[in-house]
Amino acid sequence: MSAASAEPADKRRRFAWLRPPEGGPGGTMSLFDHLRELRYRITISAAAITVGAIVCAFFYQQLVSFVLAPWVRARQTLEENLGAETIIANNGITQAFTVAVILCVVGGIFVAAPVWIWQVWSFVAPGLVAKEKKYSLIFVGISLPLFFAGCALGYYVWPKGIEVLLSFTPKDQGITNILDVANFMGMEIKVMLVFGLSFLLPVVVVGLNMAGVVRGYQLKKARKGVIFGSVVLSAVATPTTDPFSMLALAVPITVMFFIAEIICRSWDKKRGILEEQAEEFAIDLNDGK
Repeated sequence: MSAASAEPADKRRRFAWLRPPEGGPGGTMSLFDHLRELRYRITISAAAITVGAIVCAFFYQQLVSFVLAPWVRARQTLEENLGAETIIANNGITQAFTVAVILCVVGGIFVAAPVWIWQVWSFVAPGLVAKEKKYSLIFVGISLPLFFAGCALGYYVWPKGIEVLLSFTPKDQGITNILDVANFMGMEIKVMLVFGLSFLLPVVVVGLNMAGVVRGYQLKKARKGVIFGSVVLSAVATPTTDPFSMLALAVPITVMFFIAEIICRSWDKKRGILEEQAEEFAIDLNDGK
C-alpha cells in the first residue's frame, strides 16, 4: 500500500467517531457497532445542546425576562388582591452564576430539540422496515409541535399556579413573600416539561396501536380509567399542586386520549380489524389457556 493511500485511511480512522457506523447488509449491526452508534448520537445531541446553550448565553437577559414574566404577572395580581409584597431573590454568592448556567443549558435543550429528537429517531430507524420508517418520520414531525404546544400551555398556566399557591398569604398583614430564584425557575421548567411530555400521549398510543400492542376497542373500554388516571397523574405530576394547574393538564390529556382513540379505531377499521373480531379472538385465546 502506498503512503498516499495509507494517509486517507489513517484520517478515516481518526475521524471515524464523527460518522455513525454503516452496518452490514439490511442495516444489521454488531453489539459493538450499536454502542458506537449510540456514542455518536449522544455526541451529536450533546454538541447541539452545547451550541444552543451558547446561543442562549448571548440572549441571557431576554431569556431571564421570558422566564420571570409569569412571576411579574402573578405579583401584580397578588399585590392588588392581597396587598402582600412578593419579591424574588438570589440566595448566596454563587447562585446567580449557577442559575445562569442552568438556564442556558435548559434553553439549549429546547433550542436543540429538533436535533436530538432526530438523533433518537435515527438510532431507532435502522431496525424498522421502510413502511415503519415512513410512519416514524410522521410521528417525529407531530411530536415536536405537540411537545412545544404542551410547554407553551404550561408556561401560560404557571402564573395562575403562582397566584393560587401564594393566595394563602394573610391579607394586609405586612407579610412579604420571598421566592428563591433557583427554586422558582426549577418549578417553572418542571411544569413546562410535564405539560410538554403529557402532550405526547396521543403519539405514544397511536404508535402502540400501529405496533399491534393495543386496539381501538381496548381504548374504548379504558375511557373511564383513563379519565380517572389523567386526574390522578395531573395531581401527582404538576409540581405546583394547585387545582387550576391540575385541571389545565388533566383536560388536554383526556381530550388527546379521545383523539388518539378515534385515530386508532379508524386505523383498525382500515386494516379490517373489527371490534367484534378482536373480542372473539381474545375470547379464543382465553379459552385456549
